[in-house]
Amino acid sequence: MITKTMDLHELHKNLKELISQATSGTEIIFTEGKTPVARLVPIGQRVAGLHSGLIMTSNDFDEPLTDDFWIGEKA
Repeated sequence: MITKTMDLHELHKNLKELISQATSGTEIIFTEGKTPVARLVPIGQRVAGLHSGLIMTSNDFDEPLTDDFWIGEKA
C-alpha cells in the first residue's frame, strides 16, 4: 500500500482527489505540522461466511458461570 502524508490545512483543497486515491489503495496520513493525527484508508470488502467453520463456540456458551468463577476460586 502506498502512503502519502498531507498537512490538515491542505485537506479542504484536495478532499475529492484524496478520496479517489484512497479508493485506489493509497493510505493518506494527515498531520498537524510534523505530528500525524489521522489517516484515510480504503474500506475493505467484507464477505459473509468467508471463514466459516474456523471459529467454534462451546455448547454451554450461554450457560451461567459458576459462583467459583465470580469469587476467583479455581475448580
